[in-house]
Amino acid sequence: MSGKVSKLAYKPVGLLLGIGAGAVAGLVFKEVWKLTAGDDDAPNATDEDRGWGEILAAAALQGAIFALVKAAVDRGGAVGVRKMTGQWPS
Repeated sequence: MSGKVSKLAYKPVGLLLGIGAGAVAGLVFKEVWKLTAGDDDAPNATDEDRGWGEILAAAALQGAIFALVKAAVDRGGAVGVRKMTGQWPS
């Protein structure tokens, strides 16, 4: 299969995986925040009752979790496309 076909084959797969990854990452973040902060709700940047440290820590943790899940899902999707098409999506 040509590189163009494998790239086209990966687009819908990547889109669906990205949506799923966002949902999974959000759930993981909520659970990790509960365990680390002992609070059910992570702070929003505009939460007047939370300090800078807590807000920035929550944002950093959320960003790290989203990046980790996205990288794992993107890599898994590319491996799956290669198995189906014989070509690595570019």
